[in-house]
Amino acid sequence: MAYLTCKFVRPDKQLFEGKCASMTLVTYSGELGVLPGHASEICALGDGVVRIKRLEEDGGGERDVVVSCGYAEICNDVVVIIADHARATDDIEVETVRRTHDAARDKRDSLAEDDHQRAYYENKMAWCDLLLKEAGASSSAE
Repeated sequence: MAYLTCKFVRPDKQLFEGKCASMTLVTYSGELGVLPGHASEICALGDGVVRIKRLEEDGGGERDVVVSCGYAEICNDVVVIIADHARATDDIEVETVRRTHDAARDKRDSLAEDDHQRAYYENKMAWCDLLLKEAGASSSAE
């Protein structure tokens, strides 16, 4: 059976490396399905969920990874994903993400309106919001 080899990394660690049947990448222009034999391509990843379909011999099913920004390279049935932020959906700790979101909001709000550091905390809050959305939760009220 044909398969893809997937390597999924973020700045601090490798999330996944192994064989899979197919993948659905989230890009800025929409979703991109990848099957064995896909043409070579490099694409920019957007914010959302990358779906990795496991091989039947590995138990089948799907592994979902929330991503925010990055790139994917597809070449010779190998997909290398390098993401700025990535977390498996089964590894999202809702309360921890909420606390992180609230701490970022508090830090942002303590800064002057024209302070460029506010952008860092706004990005952090957006990442937390994406994680909470994919976990089926919501952030605390602002």
